[in-house]
Amino acid sequence: MDSIKTILIDDETDSIEMMKMLLANYPQIEIIKTFTSSVKALQQLGTLAPDLVFLDIEMPQMNGFELLERINPIRFNVVFATAYNEFALKAFRFSAMDYLVKPVNKEELDDVIDKAGKKQYLHSAQLQQAKQQLKQGHISKLAIPGLHQVTFIDIKDIAYAEASGNYTHIVLADKQKHLVTRKLKELQEVLEEQHFLRIHRQYIINLNMVKAFNRNENLLTLSTGDTVPVSRSQRDRLIESYGWL
Repeated sequence: MDSIKTILIDDETDSIEMMKMLLANYPQIEIIKTFTSSVKALQQLGTLAPDLVFLDIEMPQMNGFELLERINPIRFNVVFATAYNEFALKAFRFSAMDYLVKPVNKEELDDVIDKAGKKQYLHSAQLQQAKQQLKQGHISKLAIPGLHQVTFIDIKDIAYAEASGNYTHIVLADKQKHLVTRKLKELQEVLEEQHFLRIHRQYIINLNMVKAFNRNENLLTLSTGDTVPVSRSQRDRLIESYGWL
């Protein structure tokens, strides 16, 4: 296996040393340089040509976002290391960006290293989307990575989401369908904050797109014309959401 040339960028020396210790367990990882200054890192990244960069977000002079904005195109995989709050982590996740929470969890690091051998470069659109959502304080779009680009869809345009193992099918109001590599539970965490409801172990629906409810058969008809089942356990939650049912 080819080695993965790796750079660590973090203004805290202790964090870099801890990361070096953790990465020593992965023989495919070759740490070629570490930086405690994002400014110096920017000056040398082009020459060093890494495959993978672990990047702290909050740094003096130039934070992680600002550093990446000065590199175009980004020709290495990026993993953000952050002590950000839960909402910020959702913003990274839904912009399809890789991150690790300090202190780093070994299982999460395993996942990141597994993906590190693949060339999944960060798009500037992902970076801007995450920044915008952090600033807004809410998640407004979902990122759907493709082979050559990342597509963003407005959450308000989602009619429903259907579980499919470790994946989820998302159906939009105009009947477009997207497959995302996230479990339905992950979407539920964000969508249920925004007028969505999980009505079945297989389905989350946009409450604004409910057209009719068949009480006898526990079936919902959406404005797309699709019919989805309501589980008995979720029926009461649905009725509570719609007092007129």
